[in-house]
Amino acid sequence: MIRDLDDKKGTRSRSHSILLENRQKVTITGVQDVDSFDEATVLLATDFGYITLHGVDLHISKLNLEEGQLLVEGEIIALQYSDADYSRGKGEGLLSRLFR
Repeated sequence: MIRDLDDKKGTRSRSHSILLENRQKVTITGVQDVDSFDEATVLLATDFGYITLHGVDLHISKLNLEEGQLLVEGEIIALQYSDADYSRGKGEGLLSRLFR
């Protein structure tokens, strides 16, 4: 489920932080939802935008959406913020995306 971050930007009530330990464990607060995940990528919505984690053997060790906390373990390669709408393009075929 993709959340509309524009509605949330004016009402950020939780703090947001990222703690990366030895590129093996990352703790993120201010998490609204985890939109998708696999062993290589975790896509999540936070109070401050979308975050994409890239890595190897990633797994979610802790997820508490009531408190907005997420703990991911594995080899962290990259962490990227984005305000882009990731729902665009999902569910569409390759040809429909090519001929926009």
